[in-house]
Amino acid sequence: MRYVLMFVEAEQYAKDWESRTEDERQELFGKVEKWLADHSAQIVHRTRLQGRETATTVRLGEGDPVVTDGPFVEGKEVISGYVEVEVADLDEALAIAKAWPSCPTVEIRPAL
Repeated sequence: MRYVLMFVEAEQYAKDWESRTEDERQELFGKVEKWLADHSAQIVHRTRLQGRETATTVRLGEGDPVVTDGPFVEGKEVISGYVEVEVADLDEALAIAKAWPSCPTVEIRPAL
């Protein structure tokens, strides 16, 4: 089965990140790279997204589509990246997500 693990950064996480020293940031990057290497056999695709300020949203409905700058909703959390994994079942996807060393929330959804 394929699952998408979406990494969700909370507002507080972003503030904490900004307060880290460069050495602390590099240490965390190292942990993320190790996590990616440890799970490379299951990872089908991965990417880091640019910041929420780069988003463009298209709202469809009655009338002409409306295009606006920014994310779909204003919130205290934003998806910062994702990996798509191919695993035996949800339990395996959960085990991978529980080992994620960075932002505090990982949303898991089955891929079609």
